Amino acid sequence: MRNGPLFVDGIDNLSLVDGIIRYDLLSISKLVDGKPVPENTGSIAMSLQAFLRTHRQMTASIDRMVEQGILKKNEEPQDEPAGAKLN
Repeated sequence: MRNGPLFVDGIDNLSLVDGIIRYDLLSISKLVDGKPVPENTGSIAMSLQAFLRTHRQMTASIDRMVEQGILKKNEEPQDEPAGAKLN
C-alpha cells in the first residue's frame, strides 16, 4: 500500500462493468513540445453506490466553495478532456 498523499491532475478511462466503476488516475509530470503529457499513476475501482456517494460529497464541497467565493460556477460547460467519458 502507498504511504503519503497521492496527487492527481485528473481521471481517464471511466467505465462501468458489472456494477463496478473503474477509472485511471492521471498526473502531469512532463511537457512534450510545450504540451502537458498525462501519465497513469494508478486506478480506482468502487461500487456504483460508492461512486454516487462520492459524487454527492464532491458536489456539496463545490457548492460550499462557491458560497464562500473560492470558486465561480460557469454557465457554459467546458470541453471534456480526451477519454473522460463513460465507456
